[in-house]
Amino acid sequence: MDKLKGLKFDENGLIPAIIQDADTKEVLMLAYMNEDSLKKTLGTGETWFWSRSRKELWHKGETSGHIQKVKSINYDCDGDTLLIGVEQKGVACHTGARSCFFNLLYLYEGERGEKIDSDIIERLYAIITDRKENPKENSYTNYLFDEGLDKILKKIGEESAEVIIAAKNPDRNELIYETGDLLYHLLVLLKEKNVVPEEVFAELSSRFK
Repeated sequence: MDKLKGLKFDENGLIPAIIQDADTKEVLMLAYMNEDSLKKTLGTGETWFWSRSRKELWHKGETSGHIQKVKSINYDCDGDTLLIGVEQKGVACHTGARSCFFNLLYLYEGERGEKIDSDIIERLYAIITDRKENPKENSYTNYLFDEGLDKILKKIGEESAEVIIAAKNPDRNELIYETGDLLYHLLVLLKEKNVVPEEVFAELSSRFK
């Protein structure tokens, strides 16, 4: 197949494929392809991979329905890595997370005055996920997880009341502070119930229809 000539498969006949949301550019997962799975991907318009453990081809989303519609395929300057832009149906990770890359190793906290945007929600959720997976001593987040669902729900009730009280007062900074507290505890609840922010975003998006 002429269009595969520029690619370099490794000694096992495999090439790593980085899967990226075509619109948001979020990296969703990393998997491996051999020549056959790449040809099936090109032929069907959906991602196919090679399972190194099962030694067989697998179609992403075949059982879960979380298929990936291929929008673009690029390869790097050395020809040994693929970058595939997709339209992701549902979530990419088998854990139920939008992306497989949710374990936080390092997070740049930014500098005072640096622009902060809505990505802070997913960044904070990533930190909360890391606390649940890798508990830290004296962590308030871990305290909430250790106490369980009832404690988390109680805190959400308390913070909701604080938002209401703040909204009745003239100090807008108080409302901002209390809203931050409520959003944080809501994200802890989402993690406790294995709901990812992307699912909430999708629900909000549906309300514009």
